[in-house]
Amino acid sequence: MQLTRDFPDPARKGVVLSSEYRQEKVEEILEPWTSAPWPAGLLSYSIYQDADGDLIRDYSQWTDEEALDNSGRAGDRYHLYRGSRSEDGRVPGAMVAVRVDTDSAELARTWVDAVFEALERDRNLPAGGIGAFFHISTDGRQVLNYAEWETAEDHRRALAANSGSVSAGPLWDRVRTMPGVRQVSVIRYVLHATLAP
Repeated sequence: MQLTRDFPDPARKGVVLSSEYRQEKVEEILEPWTSAPWPAGLLSYSIYQDADGDLIRDYSQWTDEEALDNSGRAGDRYHLYRGSRSEDGRVPGAMVAVRVDTDSAELARTWVDAVFEALERDRNLPAGGIGAFFHISTDGRQVLNYAEWETAEDHRRALAANSGSVSAGPLWDRVRTMPGVRQVSVIRYVLHATLAP
């Protein structure tokens, strides 16, 4: 097992387990992972600290549901639905976790597709955005956008310039006001560490 300061690759296929905690000592969260044998099927385990407050988010990537079941780990399970990243080689310095609840799995996919349409047609996206990887929970009613940014400050500036959204326009209005979709949280994180086999 190796401990690095490298961000994981959210484009990996498989199952993601990700949960949010009130601030605890990060080392206490990492200790069970570093003191026990590496679980079969675990690809990476990352832990992030809230850039603006007292939250911690973990993000673990597993090969499949069976490996996660056998690990005995609990938390919110997600599968990657869609993702994209800039091809200019920029490296993330922050991760923004955008959590959304929806009325159904179909609506979750429709909402994510609407975000991608807005991103693809927007010619005025703010500086600092690198990638967006949308995960849908196994019950289909939660969306987790793992958004890569150069810095947390870049994301702050983008929201401040666009009334709480990364950009503006009719397609973004559709994203913000889609019936049956409720924004839960938008939290900026910095990576503390990633564990890998």
